[in-house]
Amino acid sequence: MTTAGTGRTEDPQTNTREPIIQEPESSEPEATRRAAGVTESSRANRGWWDRNADDYQNEHGTFLGDDRFVWCPEGLDEVEAELLGPAEDLKGKDVLEIGAGAAQCSRWLAAQGARPVALDLSHRQLQHALRIGGGIPLVEADAGALPFADGSFDLVCSAYGAMPFVADPVLVLREVRRVLRSGGRFVFSVTHPLRWAFPDEPGPEGLSVSGSYFDRTPYVEQDDDGNAVYVEHHRTVGDRVRDVVAGGFRLVDLVEPEWPSWNTSEWGGWSPLRGSLVPGTAIFVCERD
Repeated sequence: MTTAGTGRTEDPQTNTREPIIQEPESSEPEATRRAAGVTESSRANRGWWDRNADDYQNEHGTFLGDDRFVWCPEGLDEVEAELLGPAEDLKGKDVLEIGAGAAQCSRWLAAQGARPVALDLSHRQLQHALRIGGGIPLVEADAGALPFADGSFDLVCSAYGAMPFVADPVLVLREVRRVLRSGGRFVFSVTHPLRWAFPDEPGPEGLSVSGSYFDRTPYVEQDDDGNAVYVEHHRTVGDRVRDVVAGGFRLVDLVEPEWPSWNTSEWGGWSPLRGSLVPGTAIFVCERD
């Protein structure tokens, strides 16, 4: 799911080349599997998303739209899914989007009459949110230390944001529970845990098991000095369920979107071939009592 960074970005206002926030690596990072803690994971992923935000928005911006709520590469749209509840019930709700990127989901929520706040670890991703516009409140912060008072939100959502990249998902879940009001809902999507046993390839070569599903060792890309520049953490389905419970939530649904016939997109390990045979996304619908 990762792509090599360019090391530089374009200013969305002037369309000129400018230095990025973090210096580029001297060479292509080494991919490995090793331990990576909370601080190292957060620092690495902040830098990775700052460096790669432009490429990500260029590659996926059309698919995501400026004001759609798409849960996953399969293209499951909140308009049909209603995982946060019926659209008409969103009016007046305070909603936090974690890992918001360019705040596409938050714009859709605002159009339904909700009051969204878009939070992301990456400064550059939030610059893209500013470029697109819409007046959505933007917050740059770590999901493990949410800068909000207890009981600030009715709903929290995260479409592939934060949860795949954090070393301590229970910490994030407890923070989300803290800022949710009683009866609030947290819905988050991640790469389906089963995918970790298969190569990240879109063709037939991506259909044969190449590793242990039970190996929780993080996937790490590191520079020549051994410093992590990208980290992704694996949890089994059972781990995710236990994390949800340990975070103080009740799991009310686990959605595994099927690949629709209209979606002909292919990128990274995602493709119609793989999507028709192997689940690619898991969406956890959780409620706070």
